[in-house]
Amino acid sequence: MSEQFTFKAEIQQLLNILIHSLYTDREIFLRELVSNASDALNRVQFETLTNPDILDAGAELTIRITPDDEAGTLTISDTGIGMTRDDLVNNLGVIAHSGAKQFIEKLKESQQASASVSQELIGQFGVGFYSVFIVADRVRVVSRSAHGGEQAWAWESDGSDNFNVEEAERAGRGTDIIIHLKEDAKEFLQSWTLQDIIRRHSNYIAFPIYVGDSETATNKQTAIWRQEAKEVTDEQFNDFYKMHTLDFEAPLHRISMRADSPFQFYALMFVPNTAERTMLSRRTEPGLALYARKILIQEYNKDLLPDYLGFVQGVVDSEDLPLNVSRESVQVNRVMANLKRSLTNKVLSELKRLAEKEPDTYHQVFTEFGRFIKQGIAISAEDREQILPLLRFASTRSNDADEWTSLGEYVARMVANQTGIYYVMGDDFASVSRSPHLDSFRQRGIEVLYFSDPVDSFMLMGLTDFEGHKVVSADDADIDLRGIGEVSADADSAPKEEPIPEDSFSALRERFAAVLGDRVLEVRESKALVDSPARLVSKDSSPQRNMFRINRLLDRDYELPVKMLELNPRHPLIRNLSGLLIGNSDNALIDVVVEQVFETALLQEGLHPDPASMANRMYQLMQAATQKND
Repeated sequence: MSEQFTFKAEIQQLLNILIHSLYTDREIFLRELVSNASDALNRVQFETLTNPDILDAGAELTIRITPDDEAGTLTISDTGIGMTRDDLVNNLGVIAHSGAKQFIEKLKESQQASASVSQELIGQFGVGFYSVFIVADRVRVVSRSAHGGEQAWAWESDGSDNFNVEEAERAGRGTDIIIHLKEDAKEFLQSWTLQDIIRRHSNYIAFPIYVGDSETATNKQTAIWRQEAKEVTDEQFNDFYKMHTLDFEAPLHRISMRADSPFQFYALMFVPNTAERTMLSRRTEPGLALYARKILIQEYNKDLLPDYLGFVQGVVDSEDLPLNVSRESVQVNRVMANLKRSLTNKVLSELKRLAEKEPDTYHQVFTEFGRFIKQGIAISAEDREQILPLLRFASTRSNDADEWTSLGEYVARMVANQTGIYYVMGDDFASVSRSPHLDSFRQRGIEVLYFSDPVDSFMLMGLTDFEGHKVVSADDADIDLRGIGEVSADADSAPKEEPIPEDSFSALRERFAAVLGDRVLEVRESKALVDSPARLVSKDSSPQRNMFRINRLLDRDYELPVKMLELNPRHPLIRNLSGLLIGNSDNALIDVVVEQVFETALLQEGLHPDPASMANRMYQLMQAATQKND
């Protein structure tokens, strides 16, 4: 005899929202039902250890998914703990948790959000069974409890206000969920579709999941990240990484982690071989795959690691993620925040260990992902002290762009009386290594770091000092190297050109200022230049002064900074130009040289907006240089 019951009010509201608002998330119903089946199998597995009277004690613990094209039904069967009549009424007719209202409110809020938001909510609040009505016109649940003496019962509903419970027939323990699919959900009758969903969401369920008549389990069952690392070979780890990412190359490094306190979780993370993502790569977005008890909750969780570590791939699986409605959202936030802190600290400590113990491997890591790590200095102040030892730069000690130094090594090599960490900014290694700003530093044996990566401009927003040493740009207008280091013997003994007389330099300076106008803040004599005729220096010492480089790289609007032009009164070019001015101030070649000196300085700074425009002027100067004197 069939009994009819009325759903509680919150269930009616929930079903209405699920049926009408979440069509884009339909496949998650299978994940939720498989997860429930796995829980039922876990329970019966545990009770079998202590209760010899369990029905069908020797039955295989399995989940089988059977599509029936003719009937238009999909059946999910398990050999788990099963349910009694009262279980069916209470478990499937009532959400017996105070958080149901919060779930419904959150679900309403997410109706205009992305599919992933709604999917996350269903897992978070543990009301997954009801997601079946996204695809079902009618659902019949036939279950037999594993406890001796219980007969089978059936629960049936079409998602309206009522459900029915009646006696049924089932030979063994467990549960069958028979789903009468809607017309627009018949794709879930295709075996390959079902297998794909299982592999993506439920691949690591501990029990075999069979689809159709197949006797081969669709799922892998073994979650490699939960195994002891010593029990897994490098090849198995690499195979998992390749399957997870569809990357053809083995990762540069892997990081295994497990913790039991203050909460339990497992993590298996990888540093990829390259920063480039191929067209075939499965991992098209940053974010770790988040599992709860081996069930995939989110394919790309961006809250587990900070943005600057977004290149790290892998999985995180927690036993303590609050997935039922009895947990408050503040607990979710606290757990996730603690999880993020633990994972971030682990990744940074592993990178530091690599840098110290396996420098060749770390060199590869920084080559590919140094830009990400540098961004961390600017965007994650709380991680700054951990990131600083990971930074690497070429410097005036470098013979090529791949010969790097750390900030710690730089400080250890500081010369006498040096307190600042000096850097020079440029567009690439070749140009920055020839910067005129380096003249006086090289003369005194002071090392200068090369900041030639576009992201270095952004990094400087957070890199203001290291171990008490201020980070200083070599183009600082007020820099004073007197008393720092020693002028090399060769430089000291080299013959020095006399500077042009003060009045002559004053006239030349005025000519530069007149020609260049507001393109420069000021023209002045340089106290630092040795081998170069001119350089541009900055009066702005703020970290933002080089942000134009980032904006230029991102194709955003930007304004080039206006700087001061310094002239070297001892350089032959400046001396010759002064001679031209004294001999004939109307000589047209003077202004051409002034323009060329200025634009060459722009070019050396990486500031020239249109280098090709210099070509005609260069031809004019070459023509003048090769002209025969009459």
